[in-house]
Amino acid sequence: MITQVTIFLENDNGRLAEAVRVISNAGLNMRALFLTDTAAFGLVRIFCDKPETAVEKLTEAGLRASLTSVVAVRVPDEPGALARLLECCDQHQFPIEYGYCFTVDDGTAIDVLKINTPGVEDVLAAEGFALVAPEEVYDL
Repeated sequence: MITQVTIFLENDNGRLAEAVRVISNAGLNMRALFLTDTAAFGLVRIFCDKPETAVEKLTEAGLRASLTSVVAVRVPDEPGALARLLECCDQHQFPIEYGYCFTVDDGTAIDVLKINTPGVEDVLAAEGFALVAPEEVYDL
């Protein structure tokens, strides 16, 4: 599992900029950011080089932030790669709470899934999927 920073923000002008500025002012480097929203609030999911420090600084700034464990899988950046991963999860009856994907410069994509099933990473590795190691995302 890797750790993402999850921030709960009121859906007001400037709140996202405030959160990102807190991370920047702490000297932390964001690797990826994903935002979902409703009329009242937004959820920000961030990969950064020091997630524990990010949560600490965000909390000190009065923002609601937490660490969330997710599974990240490196797949070829080609049609059908995500479908194969999701079919494998379905075959093993892994419940997926949410997911998102992004591409990286080496011709691969990173598929991030929130799955709270013990052993999920072992099963995916045994099925031939390349898991993203924590040190690939953040500084240890």
